[in-house]
Amino acid sequence: MPEPNYNHVMAEIKTLDLSDQLRLLEEMATLIRRKTSQIKPRSILELKGKGKEIWKGLDVKTYIDEERSSWNG
Repeated sequence: MPEPNYNHVMAEIKTLDLSDQLRLLEEMATLIRRKTSQIKPRSILELKGKGKEIWKGLDVKTYIDEERSSWNG
C-alpha cells in the first residue's frame, strides 16, 4: 500500500463529517502543542556579534545619512 501524501490525507479528511473534522483538528492541535513545547526557546542574544565584520571600519553616521537619503528616492 503506498504511503499517503498530503493531498491524499486532505481528500480523506474532506470525507469526514463535521464533528469528526473538528475532533481531528483538536487532536492535531494537541499533538502539535506537545511537539512544540519540547523545542528549546531561542534567545535574540544568540545573534550577538553575528556579522560584526561587515560593520568594521564603517562610519556609522555616514551610513545612516546615506540610508535616510535613499528613503526619499
